[in-house]
Amino acid sequence: MTTIRLIALPLVDLLRSPDGPRDRQLLMGEAVVVRSITGGWAEVSATRDGYPGFVPEVALTEGSVTHRISARATHVYPAPDFKTRERFSLSHGAQLRVLSEEGRFVETPQGYIPRAHLTPLDIRATDPVTVAETFLGTPYLWGGNSSFGIDCSGLVQAGCLACSIACPGDSGPQEQGLGETLPDGAPLQRGDLLFWRGHVAWVSDPDTLLHANAHHMAVAYEPIQDAIARITAQGGGPVTSRKRLKGLT
Repeated sequence: MTTIRLIALPLVDLLRSPDGPRDRQLLMGEAVVVRSITGGWAEVSATRDGYPGFVPEVALTEGSVTHRISARATHVYPAPDFKTRERFSLSHGAQLRVLSEEGRFVETPQGYIPRAHLTPLDIRATDPVTVAETFLGTPYLWGGNSSFGIDCSGLVQAGCLACSIACPGDSGPQEQGLGETLPDGAPLQRGDLLFWRGHVAWVSDPDTLLHANAHHMAVAYEPIQDAIARITAQGGGPVTSRKRLKGLT
């Protein structure tokens, strides 16, 4: 029998095996399907994309959420006062239940959060690249899904999910499942995706990419032709596909 639980901690690694390597990350408030619990480890799959893995049993809780963090990051305070010492920090995309509002803050079960950093779950973003630009300068982290560290596919998924676009967690399935393939030579536009073997990047404008990459070790802009030449020279091969998401203009 499976059950639905929420992530109770600010950020949790989704592991390939109990105490094994990280494949992805889960944010506070994200829902998972719990398959089994053995020896303090829960076998789960993320409801956002079906990604399977293991998390500590203590990382799970029951409850509901109403809002998401739409700022790059925020702090959780013990009182509605930004001069108090924060309890912990949350990444863009974390989800919480708002209990009440108090001035510039909202109260949640975890503490008080600046109201300006939250957006109701039923209000979605319209431009995934604008969402991805929130992460500019974020350190590159293999398997990362947060504003404390993110990789190329995590950056694409963050932009898509904020716009209610279903999106797999890794670049390979993203290439297979996202959007429509553009003909060779078709002009690129903001919101298109370029794929290489094991890498993906947003098109910010017809001449510029936005991507989390190990060359800059951060989320950064890069001229498209420079990126193509650099990745080819490094042995990453040519662009394998160019995709356009449906419904974006």
